[in-house]
Amino acid sequence: MNSQRYKKKKVKKTNLPALFAGLLIVGVAFIFSINVLSDNSHIEEETAQQQEQVSKEQFIDRISPHAKELQASYGVLPSIIIGQGILESNWGQSTLASKYNNLFGIKAYGEQKKVNLETREYINEEWIVIQGDFRVYNTWEESMDDHTRLFVNGVTWNPRLYEHVLLAKNYKQAAQALQDAGYATDPTYADKVIHVIESYDLNQYDH
Repeated sequence: MNSQRYKKKKVKKTNLPALFAGLLIVGVAFIFSINVLSDNSHIEEETAQQQEQVSKEQFIDRISPHAKELQASYGVLPSIIIGQGILESNWGQSTLASKYNNLFGIKAYGEQKKVNLETREYINEEWIVIQGDFRVYNTWEESMDDHTRLFVNGVTWNPRLYEHVLLAKNYKQAAQALQDAGYATDPTYADKVIHVIESYDLNQYDH
């Protein structure tokens, strides 16, 4: 009877130090990739904020020169013009401002070129949505001219309605004069105008 020889298979010994080193490298790479993604997310967020800030600066830079011209001609403070423009048009991004160049929500009457849009009004101590006819302008500057003419000429039933806006010594007085004259239905309108002016240092354009 032939005896069979069985060769023992060699079992490879696991190189534990090398395996541990490999796992360590993979783990470090994974953590690094997470950190990179986190950093990129933070950078993207900062970039978006910077772009938003640039957009706001661009809006102010765009309308401030004409606001200064209107001050020289009629006396209305540029901070009031710019501050109201920001509030009324959402930095020029509203449909009325971006498509129809109406920065201040100026209403249309008679045969004036107009567009009908929804607007919010504060009536009987609550906000309601109504339809309104608004002026359509060729440029933002035209809208600013009309806005200033309102202060200068007043309204048919009271040509001196906005006299105190023009005579105001500073933006706080002018903002309060706007509210007292009934410029807006929002009971906190003056506070909002003042807040915007102070947040973006708009009174620097008044001098």
